[in-house]
Amino acid sequence: MVMIQLRARVAFLVLPLFVFGAPTDEPDPKEATTLPNGCRRCCDPLDSHGSSEVTPGPARPHASLYPMPEVRPYINITILKGDKGDRGEPGTPGKWGKEGPPGDRGPQGQKGSKGQMGAPGDPCKHQYAAFSVGRKKALHSSEGYQALIFDTVFVNLYGHFDMFKGKFYCYTAGLYYFSLNVHTWNFKETYMHVMHNDQEQVILYAQPSDRSIMQSQSLMLELRENDEVWVRLYKRERENAIYSDDVDIYITFSGYLIKPSLE
Repeated sequence: MVMIQLRARVAFLVLPLFVFGAPTDEPDPKEATTLPNGCRRCCDPLDSHGSSEVTPGPARPHASLYPMPEVRPYINITILKGDKGDRGEPGTPGKWGKEGPPGDRGPQGQKGSKGQMGAPGDPCKHQYAAFSVGRKKALHSSEGYQALIFDTVFVNLYGHFDMFKGKFYCYTAGLYYFSLNVHTWNFKETYMHVMHNDQEQVILYAQPSDRSIMQSQSLMLELRENDEVWVRLYKRERENAIYSDDVDIYITFSGYLIKPSLE
């Protein structure tokens, strides 16, 4: 209890020092103000109208009693920053992204210059095209049009005749000769066309009869490149059919190039 009272008294005596500051013997500039008896009060302003004479006091190095130093920290970044390192190795490439939509078609470019003339061709070189195919199985027409398909090859030069579609494709333009041979069926009608692309060119026809006979048709056509020639069956009011067996071949279709075009 005695220690607590002693600490309270010491605090009471020291508190004015923190509030008002410690006394000093240095004169204050405000003391230069003079009173009527020749003295000045420290609380009087320097330009007081009540004083008749202002005597400047001695210069002081500081304006306050206990000046506080101004601390401005400064860090030199240049001494902390190191030298630039070497360039690292390239990383592994990433995965391909999704393919974007196709862009718009660009404008048409300018026409190129004409090329140089090629070397002259061989005057003794000729172009050829020929085929001859057959069928061993009989065939009855369906409700509509039906292409005649062949199963036997006699000649198919350069593979210009497509056995799966039953069509000859022209790869060498010129004048061609074609021939179609079939065997009719007893008491059944035979009705066929030799087709040039989608147009009927000639018909092979036989009326129903109690006798089966061989029928043939032939023609010449001027073909252009990529033209098609084929045989088509067509069913009318009566049944349409052609005869054959697995031993002999009664149905044949042949064609060859007579003269190529000069184009």
